[in-house]
Amino acid sequence: MRFCLIVALLCVIVPAHSQHLTGIWRGTRTQNPGGCFPEYSLELHITWMGDNVFMGNAYSYDKDRFTKVNFTGRINPVTRRIVIIENAVLQYNVPANCIPCIKTYDLVWSKAGDDERLQGEWKGHEMGNDNLCQPGKILLTRQLQPVFPVDIFQPDSLQALQKKLQLAPREKEVVQSIQVDTNHIKIELYDNADIDDDTVTVFLNNTLLLYRKRLTDKPLILDVDVFPNTSYELMMYADNLGKIPPNTSLMIITAGKKRYEIRISSSEQKSAVVRFTYQKE
Repeated sequence: MRFCLIVALLCVIVPAHSQHLTGIWRGTRTQNPGGCFPEYSLELHITWMGDNVFMGNAYSYDKDRFTKVNFTGRINPVTRRIVIIENAVLQYNVPANCIPCIKTYDLVWSKAGDDERLQGEWKGHEMGNDNLCQPGKILLTRQLQPVFPVDIFQPDSLQALQKKLQLAPREKEVVQSIQVDTNHIKIELYDNADIDDDTVTVFLNNTLLLYRKRLTDKPLILDVDVFPNTSYELMMYADNLGKIPPNTSLMIITAGKKRYEIRISSSEQKSAVVRFTYQKE
């Protein structure tokens, strides 16, 4: 019985620890003697993906130098150990005699009162070869405001599609603005009236998330993790007007214990927009 109780408690605790990682983490990354950068500022944008896995972008920077690298990571919710593996350098501006490092982070998450930290070590190799970088240490704390713009992550297939996509420009019509108090939002889209073959293309902060999807009585679902004090704009672009114009839909937003029902109409002249921000209490 005692063993079963411990397992049950862990099942409750695990998602809470993991979900808390979503957000902005900023601090310092040091490098041992012999490296190009003895100390750098480091900002992580972490987006929770489920099953103790997350992804995001790492920004290393100072006054004159800058790298942006995407990463994937995993947390052990029992030990609170976090391993982050950088995948590819997306942008960089460093001196000609320096090469960006592709890093692996070995961190531990801790919390004391309102103070949350990610602390540990890193190691890695130079971009484009197997030469080892001088390792170092990392200390980050949770932040409310990002230094760098927050990206919306999308599947590779949609990323490739958006690069080729050419949509006629339309006026944006803001239907509603919402302030939420949770970092996870569930968005459901239905046909609002008769099911008449309305299809929509959906963008979040100009990032393509749904393409030419048919609205029915079964929801199109978007699960979105949002960052505090960051504005989000969800735009519905009508691909057609269905058999009964205009293109109408019902959007249901679930944010924590709050639920919003928004009726939306889009046309060939206007795209409906819903704006929301996460204000952390």
